Amino acid sequence: MNIYVASDHAAVKEKDNLISSLSGYKVIDCGPTSDVSCDYPDYAKIVADKIKADNGSLGILLCGTGIGMSIACNFEGVFSARCCSVEDAKMARQHNHARVICLGARQLNASVIIEIVEQFLETEPSFDNRHIRRLLKIGGIA
Repeated sequence: MNIYVASDHAAVKEKDNLISSLSGYKVIDCGPTSDVSCDYPDYAKIVADKIKADNGSLGILLCGTGIGMSIACNFEGVFSARCCSVEDAKMARQHNHARVICLGARQLNASVIIEIVEQFLETEPSFDNRHIRRLLKIGGIA
């Protein structure tokens, strides 16, 4: 499974730290490579496009709060979720079939970011009828 990771300028350090911690996964760094000011929607779109083209892949996006990335990365076939806890990550993946997790680098320390991402990557989506029924109402199963 490929894991596509990107950030904006506010979270480059956290992105790079996270990538170095994800041994055992095929991680693709989608940028940026410096903390020069950039626009988060550009990187959210890169990751969303990669996920749509690569069935079974997941994504991780970081910005200052995770809010901008989570708004910018909801496309047909790609659900993203801003997560602030391990439980958020589990539910986003299990119940909501999120394929992209969005995190706030200014709000979460490095070890918490890693814990949240690990939970997200280890959780399988549930195909319980109630979850599928709800997902179909918001645009299908991501």
